[in-house]
Amino acid sequence: MKKISLLYGVLLMGAFSFTSCTDMLEKEPLDEFTNNADFWSNEATVESYANAFFNDFLGYGRGTGYGDFYFPGLTDDQVNYTFANWTYINVPSSSDEWSGPYVEIRRSNVMIHGLEEYAGAMDPVVKNHWIGVARLMRAYEYWDLVRKYGDCVWVDTPLDVNSPELYAPREDRDAIMDRVLEDLNFAVKNINTFSSNVSWSSQLAEAMKARICLWEGTFRKYRTAAENGKAADLDGANRFLQACVEACEVIMPQFSLCEDYQSLYNSTDLSSNPEIIFCKPYVQSVLCHSTIDYTCMSTPINGMSKDAFDSYLKLDGTLPVDGVDDVGVWKLSENDNAYHVNIKNVLENRDKRLAMQIDSVLCYQGIGWPRATKDGTAMTSTTGYSVKKFDNLSIDKYYRETGNQNYTWAPLFWLAEVYLNFAEAKAELGTITSDDLEKSINLLKDRAGLPHLTTSPADLGDNDMGVSSLIWEIRRERRCELMFDNNFRYWDLVRWHQLDKLDTSKNPEIMLGANLANDPTTDKVVTMQGNYINASNGMSRTYEAKHYLYPIPSGQITLNPELEQQPLWAN
Repeated sequence: MKKISLLYGVLLMGAFSFTSCTDMLEKEPLDEFTNNADFWSNEATVESYANAFFNDFLGYGRGTGYGDFYFPGLTDDQVNYTFANWTYINVPSSSDEWSGPYVEIRRSNVMIHGLEEYAGAMDPVVKNHWIGVARLMRAYEYWDLVRKYGDCVWVDTPLDVNSPELYAPREDRDAIMDRVLEDLNFAVKNINTFSSNVSWSSQLAEAMKARICLWEGTFRKYRTAAENGKAADLDGANRFLQACVEACEVIMPQFSLCEDYQSLYNSTDLSSNPEIIFCKPYVQSVLCHSTIDYTCMSTPINGMSKDAFDSYLKLDGTLPVDGVDDVGVWKLSENDNAYHVNIKNVLENRDKRLAMQIDSVLCYQGIGWPRATKDGTAMTSTTGYSVKKFDNLSIDKYYRETGNQNYTWAPLFWLAEVYLNFAEAKAELGTITSDDLEKSINLLKDRAGLPHLTTSPADLGDNDMGVSSLIWEIRRERRCELMFDNNFRYWDLVRWHQLDKLDTSKNPEIMLGANLANDPTTDKVVTMQGNYINASNGMSRTYEAKHYLYPIPSGQITLNPELEQQPLWAN
């Protein structure tokens, strides 16, 4: 019997000595198996093998380190204390961004091959369910590779270190994404229907298909040869956008929005939330994260940018006005019996989501403020706007403010994103109707307390992306709904071909913060630009076309010269 040792790290090894009510935490992945019919014909062992795929969803983090929410700082939504520059400035010698997905792709291929080769005794429906899971995750990893590197090496068989396929040249990214769509289509047809939001389901596969297809459709529509090496492909774009629409239409009738927007992000249990399609559970003292801890510490946290703050409309649907609709009052806070700039008056007249994203009390270097109680940590924010979206004040202080002890659950795929994907894809196709808006994005508008969007909205005057007013407003809605979520904003700018919005010289407001006009202190520690906090720390970020694609690690090219470097990174 041939023993195959997996090369993959396992997040929850050692954490399974307890009994949990959640499927994801009850299932321990195998790190070694026997590649024969005994293994692959037994659904229990196949499921155990597949459990390692759950680790591919970072959520709020894998026990230690950063997660996909709040922490990614390369964005115009928040300002990183240490300043987030481009992911790569120079060509690295190695990178897990390149090698990591191939580890998971190999895992998928081993599973597909094992089931096809050895699982003849398994019920065909059961077998195809698990092949669907493997193909779903292969699609997910290839999409991650393609959006970062463009052309890459396609592998659909289990390889060893001597396999010649490892030394093949990269294939065209469009061809790779066509295969990704094939994998997604197989997954949605064969994976079991929804039983819980912490396990595999066809609804999860549909949601992943919608996310990936929207990304690919808009990327193909807006790309240019100068930045991405290929001109726009409208036929291909429309094919992927239509696939996104079809996936969303399957999901939308099966789930419903929850009433409390913030509960999506700060709950200790999402298992019964009607909006959640798939989520990552955490368990107190067993599997935890640091997302809350990092948003209520004394070191300046990554605050919301002025640019993001200004994107939230007033409740009448109009744009806020600088120096009018962002000015708070100097007021005594009960939490610490000290004076602070309070923007409750501002938040009461804005999109309701804004008050759930940030605190009503501004805090910045020199003037800290405790969110919880008088004995809580006095927080400071880089921009004055402190992030409270993920916080849960009902949790004991130790589990809130201690690193790697937070245990709120993370949403991974949920209905609000599906509504946004649907509306954007229909608008990009030019087929959106008033009814489409009513059954998708306007339900989010209702929750946010905003007027409904029409198919011909007024131009509010802040559209700087050269798209129609309708598409611009859908993009605004996406930004406000998914603020700080899953690094969506960075990858949205990439697929819209708007990465230059992260150039700080062209867009200085992405480094500015709150209006401190009514702070009477004259010895402020923070740097000011007029009445606004300047959180740039004197740093700047200049856009170059090469940043649309990551460079191929030099060590990989040494091993396989056929890979070749990205043209814009070659010099």
